[in-house]
Formats: sequence, structure tokens, C-alpha cells
Amino acid sequence: MDYILLIIGIILMIVGIIGCLAPVLPGPPLSFLGLILLHLSRFGSFTSTTLIVLGAVTVVVTVLDYIVPIWGTRKFGGSKYGARGATVGLIVGIFLGPLGIIIGPLIGAIVGELIFKDDMKYAIKAGFGSLLGFLTGVGLKLAASFVMTFYFVKEWIA
Repeated sequence: MDYILLIIGIILMIVGIIGCLAPVLPGPPLSFLGLILLHLSRFGSFTSTTLIVLGAVTVVVTVLDYIVPIWGTRKFGGSKYGARGATVGLIVGIFLGPLGIIIGPLIGAIVGELIFKDDMKYAIKAGFGSLLGFLTGVGLKLAASFVMTFYFVKEWIA
């Protein structure tokens, strides 16, 4: 049973990191679940404090992931159309590779803003805000998942 928990934990850590880039997968929660599975096996034992802190980080980063892109879009004068366009652009961008993941939300936000208001300067500014918010969210998720992966590997190898 311990080996099954370990294997599923490793898979969850990998999928968790991928999930930081793919909007359909909750990256940090999957990484945290991988930690829990390692903790339940004989291969790892985390302190309660470590699990509580990393659990809290997971919750905070997951919540911020929904707030930061909206904040970035709004901070640069964007509307909900820009935020929705950025989401659609991200989904399309996933199929276009790593560059598509970055450019997709920007183009999506610009198109969304142009639908809302026919003003290219406004749309580009809002699109940039959306991109900045999206990249900040991805960065936070990656940082959290990489920290959890570090703890996972450290505990497993030790």
C-alpha cells in the first residue's frame, strides 16, 4: 500500500506543477494532496506545523489565483470582457505550446476589450494588465508547487 501511495503522490506532484500552467487543473491543491499521500505512507512524515503551513499556502495561492488576474485587468482599466477573453485566450494558447500560454491571454484580453469598447489603446492597456495578473498568478502557483515538491523530495529521499 505504501508504494501505491508513493506512486500516486509522485504523479500528483508532477500533475500539480503542470496544473500551475493549465487552467483546468488546480496545481497547488494537487501538489498538497501529493504531500499528504507521502505523509500517509512509510516514506515520509511531516510535522503538523509543516502540513498546516503548506495547507494554508495552498488555500491562499488558490484564492489569489482567482483574484490577481482580475485585479491586474481592473488596475489597468479593463473590464470583465477582458478577463473572460484572457481565459479563453489561455485555453486556446495551451494548444499552441509554451509561447501560446503567454501570448494567448494577452490576445484574448485585447479581443475581449475590443468587443466591450472599440478602442485599441484601451484594449492593449487592459490586455497588458490581464497578462500581468495572469503571469503573477502562475508565478505564485509555481512557487507554491515547487516548494511542496522540494519538501516531498526531501522527505522521500531522507
